[in-house]
Amino acid sequence: MSEETKSPTPPPTGEPKAAAGEAAPGTFQSPSEKAGVPPKSSAPPAAHAPAAPAKPSAPVPTPWDSPMVTRLKGHYGSGIEANSYLGQNFMVVDSSLIPELLQVLRDQEQFDYLVDVTALHYPQREKQFDLVWILYSFKRNERMRIKTMIADGASAPSVVAIWPAANWLEREVYDMFGIRFDGHPDLKRILLPDGWKGHPLRKDYGIIQQDQEWVQINLGIESGQ
Repeated sequence: MSEETKSPTPPPTGEPKAAAGEAAPGTFQSPSEKAGVPPKSSAPPAAHAPAAPAKPSAPVPTPWDSPMVTRLKGHYGSGIEANSYLGQNFMVVDSSLIPELLQVLRDQEQFDYLVDVTALHYPQREKQFDLVWILYSFKRNERMRIKTMIADGASAPSVVAIWPAANWLEREVYDMFGIRFDGHPDLKRILLPDGWKGHPLRKDYGIIQQDQEWVQINLGIESGQ
């Protein structure tokens, strides 16, 4: 073949050809790419939900035993259940034992200080109210609670004759819960005005409820609730 029929060789472009496995000239390569390490995926790793921590079990009441409890159970039998909860001693007592038991606790067991009288409302129960007396003995340096359950509309015996401090405490329970105390010397409201309708610490009393009639009559304004 003559020289004229040979294919012409293209002139060089001035750029070197890339070797196998190398990037084309002028292309940026990271150090890992130059070392032949395959690139990492840009997709985020699959999220794994953390395991839910185990819920700690709620503490439960444990039986409370003491010489005093033994004496009282020996006298009142199954009418008393004595327990301790988080280091606080309490007795659940049949309502028929009040106020005899409270008198015994003051006179014979030296619980000479009535700290408080309060109540709790459980509207779903047949006996809707827990009535609680909190007692303290200075001589024994001991605190305890006496709790009994009463129905809505039922009354409890007043203990003003045992602890005179019960006077205003029982009035507050009457005012806030509507529980009446038989034998109280002057049972009337102590926080709300006379004639107010409803008892604000009952669960069936709305949080913004007011006695609109009392507000209108006594303040001459419409209730803002």
